[in-house]
Amino acid sequence: MRLIRMLLVSALAFSTLPAHAADQDVSSLTKLLENSQTLSARFSQLTLDGSGTQLQETAGEMVLQRPGLFYWHTDAPNEQTMVSDGQKVTLYDPDLEQVTIKKLDQRLTQTPALLLSGDVSKISQSFDISAKESGDVIDFMLKPKTKDTLFDSLRLSFRKGLINDMQLIDSVGQRTNILFTAVKANAPVDKSKFTFVAPKGTDVIQE
Repeated sequence: MRLIRMLLVSALAFSTLPAHAADQDVSSLTKLLENSQTLSARFSQLTLDGSGTQLQETAGEMVLQRPGLFYWHTDAPNEQTMVSDGQKVTLYDPDLEQVTIKKLDQRLTQTPALLLSGDVSKISQSFDISAKESGDVIDFMLKPKTKDTLFDSLRLSFRKGLINDMQLIDSVGQRTNILFTAVKANAPVDKSKFTFVAPKGTDVIQE
């Protein structure tokens, strides 16, 4: 699936704001992310092209634990699994019978999926961040400070302090919307989800 691969390999990000406002927005986002030391949720994902035509709709499960532990599973028929154990990221594609393993370097920690579970103390080094609040919802717009990215912008939305949805837009206007439901923060999680064992017969690629 295109999105989960982009979540794995892309760096993201945003526009310049007055320093005091930008600092406040960075602080607000950092606090919201750090408040959830563990997080689990179901998600539904919709990808549209630049004209608004639907390209793909999927659903799945997400589990994370700070720092750097992440599990993202997309349900069949477009099944894929992405796992981070804090040192490396593993992507499993059962249709291809293939596992790809990447070292968790700085570029990967800047991707949207791992941004939710990683070290957010240096977030402003990678992104320009602005915030807009309306009632119990606060939206953060992230734009990358580098041009080497598959996305032009990333929006993270929080409702009552919990992640609610995110939207990614690429250079040709393709949009991926991800809505999180049944969100649970700071509850015990199954740590075995952060360790991936490749099924027998699977082709393993180390990158």
